[in-house]
Amino acid sequence: MARLRTPIWLPSELVFPPVSLATRDGLLAVGGDLSLERLLLAYASGIFPWPSEGMPLLWFAPPQRAVVRPRELHVGRSLRKVVSRGPFEVRMDTVFSSVIAACAKIPRRHESGTWILPEMQQAYAALHEAGFAHSVETFLGGELVGGLYGVSLGGLFFGESMFAKVDDASKVAMARLAQQLAAWDFDLIDGQVMNHHLERLGFALIPRSEYMTTLQQSMERTTRRGKWSFDEESVSE
Repeated sequence: MARLRTPIWLPSELVFPPVSLATRDGLLAVGGDLSLERLLLAYASGIFPWPSEGMPLLWFAPPQRAVVRPRELHVGRSLRKVVSRGPFEVRMDTVFSSVIAACAKIPRRHESGTWILPEMQQAYAALHEAGFAHSVETFLGGELVGGLYGVSLGGLFFGESMFAKVDDASKVAMARLAQQLAAWDFDLIDGQVMNHHLERLGFALIPRSEYMTTLQQSMERTTRRGKWSFDEESVSE
């Protein structure tokens, strides 16, 4: 009988075990902290945190990864019209803390509570201040009604979470992000774990080995660090 793998407790040193040692559901390691240095190492190594309240910090490297190339994001005809002609105003990196706070509060199917705990919000705010974490924000009548946030390293954007208070608000944010990342020649948008929303946007599952190959190649590229803003020419009809 095959022996089941168990997650590895992280030492105090700034290291992670190989992703091949993850359990069947992708749980790789337990413990550590959410320091900027550890988070950057995690993303560059194909790992991300997924905390649960009342438990030690959990780190995951799933056997399959939900990804899409920016130019291949599925944007239907009706959504394309909404993106190009309104009624939303879309910005980048103007209210990062508000976006992550909204993502933490939005109710989600099949989930009780949130994994975006206060310590996660603080850690990603630090990543944002350091120029590695970014938000895309959708406004309607001057009110923040949707958006998403994630981390950028090399040629990858690692999506963390999104929210919408009105129809299409988060989809518009994702569509505009994909347009901009395509203009910047990014390799992938990483959605981490597949869900129905991502699947409808054209995300597909790829094996961890394929993901790691692309990740390693992307990490050789220069990170577009700092505050992001849209290039007007990235908008397509």
